[in-house]
Parts: sequence; C-alpha cells; structure tokens
Amino acid sequence: MAAVTTASLCPGLGKPRRGHAKLPRSTVCHCLPARRTEEVLNRRDALLGVLFSSAAASSAATLLAPAEAFAETAEVQEGFTAYEDEANKFTIVVPQGWQVGAGEGSGFKNVTAFFPDQDANSSVSVVITGIGPDFTSLKSFGNVDEFAENLVTGLDRSWQRPAGVKAKLLDSRASNGMYYIEYTLQNPGDKRRHIVSAIGMAFNGWYNRLYTITGQYFDDDEESAKYRPAIEKSVKSFKFT
Repeated sequence: MAAVTTASLCPGLGKPRRGHAKLPRSTVCHCLPARRTEEVLNRRDALLGVLFSSAAASSAATLLAPAEAFAETAEVQEGFTAYEDEANKFTIVVPQGWQVGAGEGSGFKNVTAFFPDQDANSSVSVVITGIGPDFTSLKSFGNVDEFAENLVTGLDRSWQRPAGVKAKLLDSRASNGMYYIEYTLQNPGDKRRHIVSAIGMAFNGWYNRLYTITGQYFDDDEESAKYRPAIEKSVKSFKFT
C-alpha cells in the first residue's frame, strides 16, 4: 500500500502541472505559507493511520492472533454477533461465525479484524492509532469531503507511468461525529477492491486516538461481493462505549 506523501496534499507536488515542475518527494511544499506547512505535514502523518487499515485488514488472516482474550460476544440478531472490546471501548456488530484476530504493529497501536473462513479477501477491521494533541476532533483534518479527497488522492497512483493503483472516491458524509467514506482500489490487472470506511476519534485519558473501521470486498468476485450487505452493516454499527 502506498503511503500518503506531501504530493498527495499539495497541487504543486506529485503530478506535473503547467508551470509547476514535479519536485522530489522530500521537498518541503512551498505552495503554502510557512505557518501552514507544518499543519499540512501533521495532517499527512495522521492520515497514515487511515491508510494502515487496509494493509492490516488484508493480512488479518495470517498475521493476527486469535482474539479470545478480548471481551465476550453476545448475540444481537439472527446471523450477527455483537463484539465488545472493553479495553479499547468500542462495540461492533459482525456476521456470526466470522473469525476474530487482534494484534499490534509498527505504525498503529492496535488492530482487530473479522473475516470469514472461506474468503480472506472480505473483512472488517478496526485500526486504532495515536494522534497528536493538536487534533482534538475530526474537523482538525478538515471537513469530511476534504478528508476523503486527501485520503483517496494519497492512495491513487494511476497517473504514474507505468500506472500504479487506481483509487476512486465514491461517497463521503459525516454523521453522529463520524466520517464515512466509500472508495475503490484497483491494481493494474487485478480485481477492484471496494472499501467502506468509518473514521472516529476518542480520548482515552492520556492521548487522542483515531479509530478507522474498514470493510472491504471485491466488486467483481461473486464469492467476495456476497458479503457486501453484512460488511456495510458491520461498519455502520461501530459505536464507542
């Protein structure tokens, strides 16, 4: 997965534009006043937490340990189970019978993933990352449309030669203190991955944490796409406790 770079946040970096040559990735963005450059770079670093979610979910079946030690689950309706994480203070509804894995790693504080036995390409994950004290709410990243655009632009590499991953934003909206974003990712020659994501923030008494809930499946794979309703329900069900 590609990481967010300054090029994804500044029109003067990344794709060459008329009268604005492409600069090295390490170059500081001079398109912004100096007092805003640090702010943009901080937003870039915080957005990495969102990008880590897809990588974490993709490797959930092989890298995460079973999560028996987490809070007990309780049946909420036919075909679904309510999973509660007491340590990280959230609940989420997931399809009954899905596997649960959890772990920690470089770049994120905690990841919990849910996936069916028969299809590792379909999953729902909750990734928690620590962020700086300057980010007091999601609005610190800008409004939901700005957040979504920066996120998807940071992932898109279709403009490269040869072309890289193509990212396309489908929808973005804010509701109940959360940002909801829907987009697709497709590597050249590969199937198109559909992503539905919810982003929220919470304070644990020591520092702010960014929660990224990511559901993913393949649009053009019948076995994977059949989980779409369940995945969308799961992402929307996320709540802080």
